[in-house]
Amino acid sequence: MLRLLLVWLINAVALIAVAYLMPSVTVTSFGAALIAALVLGLVNAVVRPVLVLLTLPVTILTLGLFIFVLNGLLFWAVSEFVQGFAVAGFWPAVLGALVFSLVSWLLSALVLR
Repeated sequence: MLRLLLVWLINAVALIAVAYLMPSVTVTSFGAALIAALVLGLVNAVVRPVLVLLTLPVTILTLGLFIFVLNGLLFWAVSEFVQGFAVAGFWPAVLGALVFSLVSWLLSALVLR
């Protein structure tokens, strides 16, 4: 349980780092980052596997590059639902999702070791 809370906190900090690194992604407060990290985690756990399965032919056709598009769309969709978390458009969402994944992975590797 403690590990799950720690991962949630790491994702919220990663989201704030993305907002700091990219001017097209904004997070108004740490509370908004916590809520956005929670919703992003839920969307990635529930919705993403279904969408990956449904878009498998396109993903195979593009040699896996469509996964980046899918991640960006989910990142952008979460920004539309969560107050205090905003993304300027589709391409900033794709880049923001990529940066979020990298920062989250790096922080998890440093903290959870």
